[in-house]
Amino acid sequence: MGVMNKFMNFLGLQEEEEIVERERMAAQEENEAEHQEAETSSLDKRRNQRGNNVVSIHSQKNVKVVLYEPRSYDEAQEIADHLRSHRTVVVNLQRIRQDQALRVIDFLSGTVYALGGGISKIGGNIFLCTPDTVEIQGSITEILADSEQDYNRMR
Repeated sequence: MGVMNKFMNFLGLQEEEEIVERERMAAQEENEAEHQEAETSSLDKRRNQRGNNVVSIHSQKNVKVVLYEPRSYDEAQEIADHLRSHRTVVVNLQRIRQDQALRVIDFLSGTVYALGGGISKIGGNIFLCTPDTVEIQGSITEILADSEQDYNRMR
């Protein structure tokens, strides 16, 4: 019993049975409110757990590999845009001057580094640039250089 209820009961303004009944009703309302909050929070937890456990089987539906053969350094920006769009790019630098090819590779190396991707040489002046979603495994040895050295030794 609260202090106010005791005081009113002492003065005779209220009977003790009414006080007990009011306190019971207040306690029931509090219990129901707590129970509803508990149900709501447990329901939210279950929904969050379900949402976290759902994994998409088709995480990457349209995986594209772009083949690019730039003719000048100005086209390096377009290659970088493909990388930013999470596309793998194969860059053939055989039809560009050597000094411009070096500039393109420098630019793409910086782009790939900034995006957390990778760049690998896969042939004579041919490079594979990948975004962070693609992992490069293994390496390709320069067979052409080895065979040329063997050919020159045979002469």
